[in-house]
Amino acid sequence: MSTSVEFVKKRAPTLYAIIVVKLLKGALFVALAIVAYTLSDNDLPSDYQHLLQVLRLNPERRFWADLAVHIGQLTEAKLLWAAAGTLVYSLFSLVEGFGLMFRISWIGWMTIGESAFFIPIEIWELVRRTNPERPHPAHTVTVLVILVINVVILWYLLQNRQRLFRHHHQ
Repeated sequence: MSTSVEFVKKRAPTLYAIIVVKLLKGALFVALAIVAYTLSDNDLPSDYQHLLQVLRLNPERRFWADLAVHIGQLTEAKLLWAAAGTLVYSLFSLVEGFGLMFRISWIGWMTIGESAFFIPIEIWELVRRTNPERPHPAHTVTVLVILVINVVILWYLLQNRQRLFRHHHQ
């Protein structure tokens, strides 16, 4: 066989995991955008109170009461903008997922850039949320998990970009 045919894309289980994460994240954000759009013309405070009743949650608890205040401040326009922004953000994840699946080299760089962009923001969020006066353990754990995932994605793609995205010519 000639050397130009010898190039075969090797299995890359970590890349496959990154692809799954990107596609699931994109699908989740598409779903959130659709939900935000469909709720945009509803009476959100009333819907929220009904949801709390259905889930049998105490609306008097501080978290639920604070959330009710924020929901009461949402307008239809704000929700439509949030839905549009969420949809655009979801498209980045979907493009990254499919681009990584087909090993498009510029998508590898886009994914590296996105992961690197969010790392300082996540670190700042962790530092800000570890304030002893306002502890949010669930939020802190979530941000920490997202930070670890982004660091792993960034490290893996930087270490393996030549192997994963090299082009071959016949």
